Amino acid sequence: MRTALLVCLALLVLVAGGAGWLYLKLDGDISTFDSGGLSDNRPEAGSSTGENVLVIGSDTRTGGNEALGGGDKDDVGRSDTAFLLHVYADHRHAIAVSIPRDTLVTIPPCRLPDGSWTKAQPDTMFNAAYSVGQTAKGNPACTQNTVEQLTGLRVDHTVVVDFKGFARLTDVVGGVKVCLPQDVYENDLNPHLTAPGKLLFHKGEQTVSGQKALDYVRIRHGIGDGSDIGRIKRQQAFVASLLKEVKSKGLTPTNLLPLAEAATQSLTVDPGLGSADKLISFAMSLKDIDLHNTEFVTVPWRYEGSRVALVQPDADALWAALRADRTIDGKNAGGKKTGSAGSSTPSASSGPVSGDGIDVAVYNGTSVPGLAARAAAALTADGFTVTGTATASTQDHTTTLVEYGPGLEDEARTVARAFPGAALQSVTGSGVSVVLGRSYADTPAAGASASPTPTAVPSEVADGARSAADNPCSNLTYG
Repeated sequence: MRTALLVCLALLVLVAGGAGWLYLKLDGDISTFDSGGLSDNRPEAGSSTGENVLVIGSDTRTGGNEALGGGDKDDVGRSDTAFLLHVYADHRHAIAVSIPRDTLVTIPPCRLPDGSWTKAQPDTMFNAAYSVGQTAKGNPACTQNTVEQLTGLRVDHTVVVDFKGFARLTDVVGGVKVCLPQDVYENDLNPHLTAPGKLLFHKGEQTVSGQKALDYVRIRHGIGDGSDIGRIKRQQAFVASLLKEVKSKGLTPTNLLPLAEAATQSLTVDPGLGSADKLISFAMSLKDIDLHNTEFVTVPWRYEGSRVALVQPDADALWAALRADRTIDGKNAGGKKTGSAGSSTPSASSGPVSGDGIDVAVYNGTSVPGLAARAAAALTADGFTVTGTATASTQDHTTTLVEYGPGLEDEARTVARAFPGAALQSVTGSGVSVVLGRSYADTPAAGASASPTPTAVPSEVADGARSAADNPCSNLTYG
């Protein structure tokens, strides 16, 4: 829900040039976290094209935030929302990938306040990384370490936003229009209450700001399916509406200065953004990104009990696309199809695959028994003709590989659509073959439902958010 803050930072550049005193004022408002807690085992700098910014919404109860979010001021710092913003190399397009807080991940070793390091924690909720060390301000470095290990992307900057700053931003713009499908009461925000309590929101379109805006984006149980996934969609739509309000006020120094102050006073950033000079330089790199060139997506997921698990290899295919600076549909940010000789990674399939008239051989490149037979059955069901199955010469393949001979690239790409995240490789031999990797072994069995609802298609989520910005009642799914 805090993507708007990054755009607000971009707007600072418009006032900074004519008001040098602003540098000194903003410098005093910027807080940084200790980069000594970052891992020594990070993805290499330049390992991905473009720029990656981790944005964390903090539930910290310090600094006056306890009055807005409940809880005790001495409570442990927690993260409520997190997403990775990938700014494409053209610096005109971006994609924000939300990571649900209940997602089960491996939290890598992280530094404690006494300087010691924890051990890796497998199958742990993603938001627990921020609480490692049990400090009131939380542990942004640990969340950054977790995201880098999860995605293979080097995080260039990390930005933490608190309750108070978010509420103040909505006050500054005069509120944001939202639409609710039903009346919402206190116990919808706090399900531990035994009675409905007072009315927080009435049904229909309304303008919210401050505490009311914060309540709106935090509600889980009173709207939609009551899940964190549904709340993420609503937060994404709210961001789009907030951005529209910022722009509608006019980009004048009088209007932008309160935004600048609200943004910087609510942020904790990595040392690379720890001064007004650095922050404005960073903002300048974002100023040409328009809402209509920004995708809002959620990492592919499925329920695992009451928690959320990543769907593989779809999630890895998403991270691979970002590392290559590709959009979700296999294009570059400017809209042109990407392609390279030798080897490439096609985008994940978004619909049924028809293999009519295509012959393919299947090889098991892992030590998992029966994998080739499973893939052969799935391919046959899609209309492919499987010419044979066998064990590959090596069983250490991580990613599925589709090999093709001269003149068969189109057929190979069709085959690869049946294996999201698979790489393509041209060979001198004839025919098309699939060498199955560990990523395929980790996918749900054919016919099993990966999620109670389809994984969000990026264009649908983005279009829904934009539509809500133009007409809040146009899609009550986001209300």
